[in-house]
Amino acid sequence: QVQLVESGGGLVQPGGSLRLSCAASGNRFSFDAMAWYRQAPGKQRELVARISSSGTTIYADSVKGRFTISRDNAKNTVDLQMNTLNPEDTARYYCHGRWIDYKSVENNYWGRGTQVTVSS
Repeated sequence: QVQLVESGGGLVQPGGSLRLSCAASGNRFSFDAMAWYRQAPGKQRELVARISSSGTTIYADSVKGRFTISRDNAKNTVDLQMNTLNPEDTARYYCHGRWIDYKSVENNYWGRGTQVTVSS
């Protein structure tokens, strides 16, 4: 059974930094893409950043220049370095992995999330 487990969330002051980590286990394949999403209370889940197996990245406009996504394919991990955090970044952050199998079926996997709260 594939599992994604996030860590690194917490309470931070505005302007501070946090690093989220996600460890995958149980997969006998390499994810085609891994990503971080977030969901604030009363809002829809949104993509924060995505990284392909080759290292190509995309970011939400709201985090460009502040957040950096990285992955270690050998360790089956994906990290999100978050700098210059502001209260609008407060949300539950979810790790996501996507794998397209040999039948071209897209398989999506989610972690349970980790809470990030930015407040003074």
